[in-house]
Amino acid sequence: MGHFIDGEWTTTRSFADGDGTFRRKATTFRERVETPEAGRYRLYVSYACPWAHRTLIARALLGLEHVFDVAVVHHFMGEDGWTFAPGAGVVPDAEGTTLLRDVYLRADPRFTGRVTVPILWDTREEGIVNNESREIVRMMSDVFRSLGHGERDLHPAALHDAIEHAIDAIYEPINNGVYRSGFARTQQAYEAAVNDVFEALDHWEGVLGRQRYLAGDQLTEADIFLFTTLVRFDLVYHYHFKCNRRRIQDYPNLWGFTREIFQLPGVADTVSFDHITMHYFGSHESVNPTRVVPVGPEIDFRAPHGRG
Repeated sequence: MGHFIDGEWTTTRSFADGDGTFRRKATTFRERVETPEAGRYRLYVSYACPWAHRTLIARALLGLEHVFDVAVVHHFMGEDGWTFAPGAGVVPDAEGTTLLRDVYLRADPRFTGRVTVPILWDTREEGIVNNESREIVRMMSDVFRSLGHGERDLHPAALHDAIEHAIDAIYEPINNGVYRSGFARTQQAYEAAVNDVFEALDHWEGVLGRQRYLAGDQLTEADIFLFTTLVRFDLVYHYHFKCNRRRIQDYPNLWGFTREIFQLPGVADTVSFDHITMHYFGSHESVNPTRVVPVGPEIDFRAPHGRG
């Protein structure tokens, strides 16, 4: 995976530390917008990436499409990192950038770190505001919500603690757990990760049997954050990342939850199954050396979800 050291691009083929465990590096840009302005900020995203997908869903559910322009990278991530190479679904950068890493260099010519999506870019100040998906979504929920249609609140004050608890609880064992499983380099690291994944899925299957959403009876940010992992699970994580003890379709509550969110107005338009499958199977040479992309499975996300 490529990364910068003092503004110099370098590549490494290892996703894991010496003990074989995949460890995700912290994001770098962590500023916050305090005054909302439509048209000032741009989102750089990948349809394949679950972290970037969170911001696209929040943008759609809150009616903020006119507030944030979007640039979408190509599904393939090679030694040059994310690019804007021509392809179906690619939305070129308005600045004419061909490599996403150049966006980071525009923000900091001596940047050290990984080149990730999403990015919240300030077109007036010509810099990266934030590249942490959780914080970008929170800004959409709190700061920019007044510019949307006002029909939905993804971060109601009364549910703040429950939302924070749920987001924290699903991150390491589920959102990051599938990557810890897929990029593990020892049997011990893999089994520890995959056990975490299914222990957590079992737990939330039970929660969703008692209440409609993760934080209670209202759709919140936490549900979006779980959904972006679940919608990819049976398609890629189940076998590409060896999370094959069960499918999400084998969990009645989680599967109904996934279909319900997919069917919310605007959400399906943010899901590109082609980008998801082509990215994971085509980009991860260390996991899939042949880069052959499977033609299945066929999954009906539009089937009735039966959740009221």
